[in-house]
Amino acid sequence: MDDPHYLSGLDLAGRRVVMIGGGTVAQRRLPRLISAGARVELVSPHTTPSVSAMADAGEIVWHERRYAEGDLADAWYALACTNDPKVNAAVCAEAERARVFCVRADDGDLGSAVTPASGRHGGLLVGVLSGGEPLRSATVRDSVLDGLRAGTVADGRVPDAGDELPGVALVGGGPGDPELITVRGRRLLARADVVVADRLAPRELLDELAPHVEIVDAAKIPYGRAASQDVINSTLIERAKAGKFVVRLKGGDPYLFGRGFEEVLACAEAGIPVTMVPGITSAFSVPAAADVPVTHRGVAHEVVVVSGHVAPDDEKSLVDWDLLAKMRGTIVLMMGVERLPLFAKALQTGRPGDTPVAIVEDGTMRTQRVLRSTLDKVVEDAAAAGVRPPAVIVFGPVAGLAQPS
Repeated sequence: MDDPHYLSGLDLAGRRVVMIGGGTVAQRRLPRLISAGARVELVSPHTTPSVSAMADAGEIVWHERRYAEGDLADAWYALACTNDPKVNAAVCAEAERARVFCVRADDGDLGSAVTPASGRHGGLLVGVLSGGEPLRSATVRDSVLDGLRAGTVADGRVPDAGDELPGVALVGGGPGDPELITVRGRRLLARADVVVADRLAPRELLDELAPHVEIVDAAKIPYGRAASQDVINSTLIERAKAGKFVVRLKGGDPYLFGRGFEEVLACAEAGIPVTMVPGITSAFSVPAAADVPVTHRGVAHEVVVVSGHVAPDDEKSLVDWDLLAKMRGTIVLMMGVERLPLFAKALQTGRPGDTPVAIVEDGTMRTQRVLRSTLDKVVEDAAAAGVRPPAVIVFGPVAGLAQPS
């Protein structure tokens, strides 16, 4: 059956909207009303903590009482969201008399308006109605938004002088799983003319790019063939000056041992605008994917993330390994596989040999492997298992925690 409703956009900015009921339905609906600029008044004797926080922040006005006839006076829009059908019916009846469109959450067919499944993308607001099948509406909305973000559905946008496309976008791709890139990162990637990609960037996303997109392999492979940072910087600048929109796609978060700020500075010196898109850092997400929480109540109150690209006894090292060895919390070691014997030895000067260690190789990927060991045995165990980079190494009591079976 075709949906009989007339789909329209309401300008609620500055206009009185009344919501009756402060439960979980209100908690879902309020954020969009607030972002639309509506002057929301909530009538309910109780609310969820999240709804109460919105009132405390001044985002809504909360009348802490039950609904009463007349509450919809001067309202432009109303929502009946209580768990009592009689109250919802009374709200809708008042709305009908006052000629105020009203959404009834418990039975949409009995209200004079319905809320579409909606979502935003690049200045678009997508809304879907499906004749009383909310799951279908949500499924279609998600499919359309996914297509817009991936570039498989054209959004018809014509860049103008104020658009963000000129220049370079520095995008953190996350720990490896292509689904863990941010929504904004994926949207900008779909609009790139040139993509300069690291080896650890989510490579499956490159296959989704249009045929005309130039892909430059930065090939920054640890301890092996590498593209000079100067070459990478010049590539970004040259392509951007040629009028191309360049996405620098990096693994993890570009600002955590990713040399991202070096690239930002190089572009800034050349007068190239940069859009920074943070990524999910591998330092925390990779252990999480292996059921290793980097903090846990009563176990670890601090986390230190350390780069392993310089040995502990190297004069270029900026890390106080003696101090780290004396700490009781969590140490997350990045890029530390090659020099693991040196780091383990340095930590044993202050930590007991039975300190738990977890090594997560290829975190979040299909090939993910997890090695659990202790500080005094991890070097031998890692060698026996053939651990190779990329891997994140976690030292501390949290590495000994395991999900209950």
